[in-house]
Amino acid sequence: MSTPRQRRLPELTNAGLAATAEVAAHNEYGETVDGAIAIERALTIYLDKREVVTLMTLGNYPELLILGWLRNQRMIEDIEAIKAIQVDWETDSVAITTRDGVDNLDEKLGRKTVTTGCGQGTMFGDLMEDIDQVRLQAPKLRQSSIYGLLGKLNDYNEIYKNAGAVHGCALCSEANGIEQFIEDVGRHNAVDAIAGYMWLNDLQGHDKLFYTTGRLTSEMVIKVALMEIPVLLSRSGITAMGLEIAQQVGVTLIARAKGRHFLVYHGGELIEYDDIPPKRAPSAGRESRQAPD
Repeated sequence: MSTPRQRRLPELTNAGLAATAEVAAHNEYGETVDGAIAIERALTIYLDKREVVTLMTLGNYPELLILGWLRNQRMIEDIEAIKAIQVDWETDSVAITTRDGVDNLDEKLGRKTVTTGCGQGTMFGDLMEDIDQVRLQAPKLRQSSIYGLLGKLNDYNEIYKNAGAVHGCALCSEANGIEQFIEDVGRHNAVDAIAGYMWLNDLQGHDKLFYTTGRLTSEMVIKVALMEIPVLLSRSGITAMGLEIAQQVGVTLIARAKGRHFLVYHGGELIEYDDIPPKRAPSAGRESRQAPD
């Protein structure tokens, strides 16, 4: 029996930095209190010595972020085409070296869309053409599993609990719970870092769920669909285009998920309602309202 060929992975630096810094502030009583703030850093991407874009990031998982950015932007299709990713914080830059160059790089860089990502996100190339080819088969999902994942996620968000000002994303499965959790200053960075983690470890998305603390925009749905993950879960809301794309490609879209509340905007027929909570009576004199973002 022949043994599987070993993948030729890129050489990676290990340049992750601390995500927070200790500072002092004054509270509403005029008292000095010690606390933490998130550290936002600029990281300029050079692809085969060509400057491409500057990302704002915490810098805690820079190599995974760059790997996932390359994958989700469809700059490079095969991880073996990447020779090295070298992060240098002295110059706030990352040098990506490929083995044989990038096909149609000028064309990809010439077409970009500024997105609703925190700050400003940018998508290069025409990812809408790629998403037109995606059709996912979402699995059935138990309501109790949704509650179980939401409960486990409470143990994460460490940077947010300590300093705020960040978003978190998680790669999950019903079988294994939370497989990876990453925080960054923007949800688009966090999803890219998880994509890099999946690519590096050769993980498939068909049996996974993706959780984000951020809103479900078209960009988020596109990225998760291109990662072939069929279930997208958020504690925040959705946009109309995000819903339209989820309906097109077959992503189960669950939003405003907090505690035992959630709203399924697409794929409701795939939810097994096996843990329905008791209904709460509306407050006297007021109508019940949706949970806020």
